[in-house]
Amino acid sequence: MSGQMIDWDLAVTAATKLAGQGPTVSKDEADQVVDELRAGAERSTPLVREFTGLTAQAGTAPVLVVDRQGWIQANADAFAQIIGPVVDKLQEKRGTPGPLTEAIGSRITGLEVGTLLGFLGGKVLGQFDPFYSPTDTDDGAVLGRLLLVAPNIVQAERELGADPSDFRLWVCLHEETHRVQFTAVPWMRDHLQAQIDTLVDGVDVDPQKMATALLDAVRRAGDLVAGRGDGSLIDLFATPEQREVIDRVTGVMSLLEGHADVVMDGVGPEVIPTVDEIRKRFNQRRKGAGSLDRLARRLLGLDAKMAQYRDGAHFVRTVIGEVGMEGFNKVWVEPDHLPSKAEIGDPRAWVRRVHG
Repeated sequence: MSGQMIDWDLAVTAATKLAGQGPTVSKDEADQVVDELRAGAERSTPLVREFTGLTAQAGTAPVLVVDRQGWIQANADAFAQIIGPVVDKLQEKRGTPGPLTEAIGSRITGLEVGTLLGFLGGKVLGQFDPFYSPTDTDDGAVLGRLLLVAPNIVQAERELGADPSDFRLWVCLHEETHRVQFTAVPWMRDHLQAQIDTLVDGVDVDPQKMATALLDAVRRAGDLVAGRGDGSLIDLFATPEQREVIDRVTGVMSLLEGHADVVMDGVGPEVIPTVDEIRKRFNQRRKGAGSLDRLARRLLGLDAKMAQYRDGAHFVRTVIGEVGMEGFNKVWVEPDHLPSKAEIGDPRAWVRRVHG
């Protein structure tokens, strides 16, 4: 039933067209990039283990080197699965529309989703999808999948003027850290899924309430565009209860992203000679290129995403400085040990709470 409200095929087609193919490379160059990224992911596994003290099961998450369309398709599939329950609730509330209304509506929403995926599809370097589960296995052996977006990595290394081999390994270290986080800490996946389920269950599909929320969001969107407000378009539509869940998820994501950044920079000097220069140039790139790009990042919440890297890394470094890596690793023991959004900004509060 969820497929009737969003034309996912159109979303993927529109996103692929918007994202484009990426930089031009020869077949030999493309083969070299793919081989190097696969080797980099494999090489990163023991490096991450030695630095973090976390041991992940081998062979639990496949590594896929994809193009932009491959990333877009993977995320469209994941997006459809996540928002399926919300769409079902909306359709149940509104009843069955006429064929023409349904066709027009699904194409409009398909184009909207395609625009979002197209913008991101030209920028994301890599992604660990913890919720991926192949349909042809039910033995629980596969815990997610790691996607490395080859054309975006090549484009980024060219824009930065970075050494290709160094940059590719650097990206692999970050993404491999995410794989380790979810496979060495098996409850993390279920914990995040529970937060998503809570958000979905909290969606109010009452037409009058949705209209009121939309009007309020429109009023505040002007401040957001002008830079006078915080958050993103998603925050504008969230209820107070949903914002509490979003704050919990923000704390977790800040931890995961910050931890990955600390690992990639901590391991880097031993195996990546140009890591300091790469980090300096990459941080500048994260701010966005032009005014339109910065506006899109702000509206989509990507500014907040950048803050997650920065604040999360500060949290991890501060805690390690206070109690060492072994003390920091208590964060992975149970969900109650995860930092709140407030504790991300005050790492010593987390140390006092967890270490007494």
